[in-house]
Amino acid sequence: MLASALPVVGIPCDAFERGPYPFHGVGEKYIDAVGHGAGVLPVLLPGLAEGRDLRALTSLFDPEQLLDTLDGIFFTGSPSNIEPHHYGGAPSAPGTLHDPLRDATTLPLLRLAIARGVPLFCVCRGLQELNVALGGTLHQRVHEVPGMMDHRDNDDDPREVQYALAHDILVEEGGVLATLVPGLRARVNSLHWQGIDRLAPGLRVEARAPDGLVEAVSVDGSAAFTLGVQWHPEWRFRENPLSVAMFAAFGEAVRARHAARGAVQVPKSGVGQLSP
Repeated sequence: MLASALPVVGIPCDAFERGPYPFHGVGEKYIDAVGHGAGVLPVLLPGLAEGRDLRALTSLFDPEQLLDTLDGIFFTGSPSNIEPHHYGGAPSAPGTLHDPLRDATTLPLLRLAIARGVPLFCVCRGLQELNVALGGTLHQRVHEVPGMMDHRDNDDDPREVQYALAHDILVEEGGVLATLVPGLRARVNSLHWQGIDRLAPGLRVEARAPDGLVEAVSVDGSAAFTLGVQWHPEWRFRENPLSVAMFAAFGEAVRARHAARGAVQVPKSGVGQLSP
C-alpha cells in the first residue's frame, strides 16, 4: 500500500509499444500540471486490467485497494480513442488508434471513484472516458457532424500553434466551472476529433462551445470535486489564469480527502508550491 505525507494523485497511463517493447507512460505536461499546479504528488498508474499477458501483475490490480491509497485521480488526454463498443458506437475508421488496456483500467476505475467520492479531474480523452463510463456516447468525428465546428488541430503545426487558444466556451451558471471563470466566458485550445454526443445520466453540462458541443461537465451531486474538460488546461498552465484556478481547486479537494483519511497535512498549494 502506498503511503505518503503528501496528498497522492494517480494518473492512469497510456499503454503503447516502442518497437517490440510494451510501455506504459504519461505525458510530462500532465505530471507537471498535477505536481506543480495542484501541489500534490503525482503517481503513475499502469494498466493492470485483465487481458494482456504482461500481466501477472493483473492480480495486484484491486481498484478498491488502489482507491484506499489515493487522494484523487487525474485522467489525461491521449492520442488514442476509446473503443466504440464501450458505448454502442459504429466501428472506428481504419487507422484509428485505440488503447484497450487503458479502457479496461479507466472505465471501471471512474465508476468506482465517483461512488467512493474521490476527487477527479478529467481532460480531453479523460472527459470522454467519464461520459462513456456513466453511459453516454461519443461523436467519433465531430468535424463531420452537421453544424459543428472543426475542433481539430493540425499535426504539421508547431506545438505552440496546435495548443494556441482556438475558440470561446460559454459557461453554465451555478456549476463548478462558473466559480472559476469570471464573466462565464473563456477562450480555450482545441485538439480533438471526438466529443460528447449523448450526455451520460448523472452528468451536468458545465460549458459548451459556440457550436453547442459540450466542453465541460461535472457529476451532479458528487460528494467531491469532479470536473471534466474537453480542452487541455495542462499546456503551459502557469500562463493561463483559468488553468491555474482549475488545478488549484482540484488540489484543494485532494487535500481535503487526504485530511479526511487521517494522513499528514501539507501546506496549501499554488503554482510552484512544489520545487521543480
